[in-house]
Amino acid sequence: MEELEKTIREKLEELRVHLQNDGGDLEIVSIEGKDVKLALKGACGCCPHATMTIKEGIQRILREEVDPEIVVERV
Repeated sequence: MEELEKTIREKLEELRVHLQNDGGDLEIVSIEGKDVKLALKGACGCCPHATMTIKEGIQRILREEVDPEIVVERV
């Protein structure tokens, strides 16, 4: 596994706890370079704020803490 992918996966594992506390979760669909595709599950899957969670939460944190060019998409 590439070092960037490993770092992204580790950070996503840390972030899952926050989603799980709200009755949701995330599933990593794929990581290709700096493109990350996630599926939100549970309460997060049908939440009207899911796009904000992805872009303003998960993507922002990954960009700040891992690489500023990471793009996260919900699938």
